[in-house]
Amino acid sequence: MAEFSIIDQYFNRQSHPDVALGIGDDSALITPPPNQQLVICADTLVAGRHFPLETSPHAIGWKSVAVNLSDIAAMGAKPHSILLAISLPQVDHEWLEGFSQGIYDCCNQFGVALIGGDTTQGPHLTITVTAMGWIETGKAVLRSGAKVGDYVCVSGQIGDAAYGLQHLGHSLQQRLDYPTPRCKLGEELKGLASSMIDVSDGLAQDLGHILKASKVGARLILEKLPVDPVLQQLEERQRWQYALAGGDDYELCFTITPQNYEKLLQKQLDVKITMIGQIVEQTKLTFEHLGSDYPLQIHGYQHFA
Repeated sequence: MAEFSIIDQYFNRQSHPDVALGIGDDSALITPPPNQQLVICADTLVAGRHFPLETSPHAIGWKSVAVNLSDIAAMGAKPHSILLAISLPQVDHEWLEGFSQGIYDCCNQFGVALIGGDTTQGPHLTITVTAMGWIETGKAVLRSGAKVGDYVCVSGQIGDAAYGLQHLGHSLQQRLDYPTPRCKLGEELKGLASSMIDVSDGLAQDLGHILKASKVGARLILEKLPVDPVLQQLEERQRWQYALAGGDDYELCFTITPQNYEKLLQKQLDVKITMIGQIVEQTKLTFEHLGSDYPLQIHGYQHFA
């Protein structure tokens, strides 16, 4: 089956009305809204590396989009559209049907258009999605804005996906296969959060990027980490390993002043927010449990380990 036949059959659905030109030409055309900056990111998923080989094609399609929308949300931006580049070992029509439906189901849920990309044959299944969004000029939430005294907060639950990966078939595998990008929350945090990042490689490692960019440290309260009841039954250090180092959560970790935290709680949010610690002057990440120092060695996901 030819490349363009694959595109026409599986990836050429009607685009959004605010896309001037979508799939079918050498490039897509988008008219930027006035006084907006383009927010753009890309993630590559490799079979057997970023998802188990037996993952359903629908879940792979969903996750390919969701992990990118999570990056857009982490900037406080509104997602707009995506590009899809995929390398396929062979043409499997049943697989492509499920995969493309997963792509479009995620796009439709978050108001995003697939506007172009590339399809080729290669030895391994490799998927690269580029996501684009818009934000008012100068309003993006960066990693570098955390200040001493800010609260450290996280959305939802953490550690679910890592537990699901180690216990395939468990109900928490759903959180691994179908992450929920916190797009609405990201937009709500614009103007309130002082810094933000999405949790992809583990909370401790990703928070560390904020600390490095902001030249500050943080102290986390271990008993406040929001974990599923299944993880609550585990031995403490194992539970915290999942929560702090597991990765693939795609929740938002952000810092916020105590005053803005109160403002945030007054909003109608679509996900629970938990304050898990505070920004401190000493430039390292430390932990406490029940009011006492608690030494932990935490290492997140390493792409080249």
